[in-house]
Amino acid sequence: MPDNDAIEIEGKVVAVLPGTMFKVELLKSPGHVVLAHISGKLRKNFIKIAAGDTVKMEMSPYDLEKARITFRMKEQGGSPAPPPRRRY
Repeated sequence: MPDNDAIEIEGKVVAVLPGTMFKVELLKSPGHVVLAHISGKLRKNFIKIAAGDTVKMEMSPYDLEKARITFRMKEQGGSPAPPPRRRY
C-alpha cells in the first residue's frame, strides 16, 4: 500500500497496553476507539506516550480499527517557565 493512501487523523490516548500498543479515541468521531502502535521513528528516538496524550495517527483505508502513531502533539498549556537562575 502506498503511503499516500493513508488517512491522517488525531486522537487521544485512552489506555496503554503491553507491547507498545495503545487504545486511542478519535477526536473527530468521539466514541470510536482504535488500536494503535508506535511508528519506528518514535520508537527509535524513545518518545514516551502516556494516557491522556494527544497523538497524530495514520490509518489504512482497508482496516479502520488499527492505526500507527506517527506524532505526539505538544500540550497546549505546556510546563511553566523555570525559575530564573541565581547569579553569584
